Amino acid sequence: MFRVSLIAMLCAALLMTPPQSVSADDDLLPKHVNVACLKATQKGLEYLTKMQSPDGSFQSSEDGAAYPVAMTALAGLAYLSGGNTTSRGPHAEQVRRCLSFILGNAGDDGLLAAGPENGRPMYGHGFSLLFLATVYGMETDERTRERIGAAVKKAVTLTASSQSVRGGWYYTPGSGYDEGSVTVTQLQGLRAAHDAGFTVPKGTMEGAVHYLEICRTPEGGIRYSFDSGNDTRLPITAAAICCLYSAGEYESTLADECLEYTYNQFKASGREFTSGHSAYLYLYATQAFYQAGDEYWDEYFPAVRDALVKSQNSDGSWNGDWAGNVYGTCLHCIVLQLPFKYLPIYQR
Repeated sequence: MFRVSLIAMLCAALLMTPPQSVSADDDLLPKHVNVACLKATQKGLEYLTKMQSPDGSFQSSEDGAAYPVAMTALAGLAYLSGGNTTSRGPHAEQVRRCLSFILGNAGDDGLLAAGPENGRPMYGHGFSLLFLATVYGMETDERTRERIGAAVKKAVTLTASSQSVRGGWYYTPGSGYDEGSVTVTQLQGLRAAHDAGFTVPKGTMEGAVHYLEICRTPEGGIRYSFDSGNDTRLPITAAAICCLYSAGEYESTLADECLEYTYNQFKASGREFTSGHSAYLYLYATQAFYQAGDEYWDEYFPAVRDALVKSQNSDGSWNGDWAGNVYGTCLHCIVLQLPFKYLPIYQR
């Protein structure tokens, strides 16, 4: 995890190489990653660097102003996905700024949020827990590592204490309500903390898996929340696969059903998702299909790679559904860099 960014090295070495001259089995690149993909992620990270404020946040953008901690955590994950750490890589300074901003907004109660976060602080909390737990395993400065560890422990406690009786989570901690999109962010954050060596209550993970189970729809997917009827939500269904795998449910019947549902929707859409939350959908579907193995990955990633490269804006950004271009750029950079396997949560 402490290697200098392989992506940056490859970009420098292959910058003038025509994309078609790099074969899918090139020894330097993960399967299905080509030069066009490398250049797109490099431009995306450069865009994020231009948008980052001196304090590490992204509040100069609309999405960053509404969700300062959430966008900072997602940007941090985008940098980490490229092999950057707080001490290595061309974007080490940006990672340090992300870390500083998030730690500066870690509350005594464990909540990782900068103000109201548009009334949905648990999104930022979950993404920040994932970011902090991942950075913890890469950090070489002992004092900084201690600060990260203290924040992660409190964040895990906050997440565990905010779980609803059904096993899910909602936009605000301790509300008693629950819904799928927040639940998946908490589950992945908890798994990252567990992988980093922190204690996560077993019952919390079991309760979250139970929540996904009771939100199953007749189609084989997941609905928005337990009380929302049987309307299958494709983005949450894709996210549920990742979370079930994160919880160790690799042989889960529900995971298999959700995988087949998402895969069939991908094929039916012409191999390019058009959901109203497509950036979110790509983030989780990419993780799911990568972890499911080459049968799915070989069909999925080349088409998605080409679609994302084609849709990138001239300034290096991507549109981010309803949320904004920082959001879209973070998620698509993570997707395109996922095959490099720098983040433990995304590995097979």
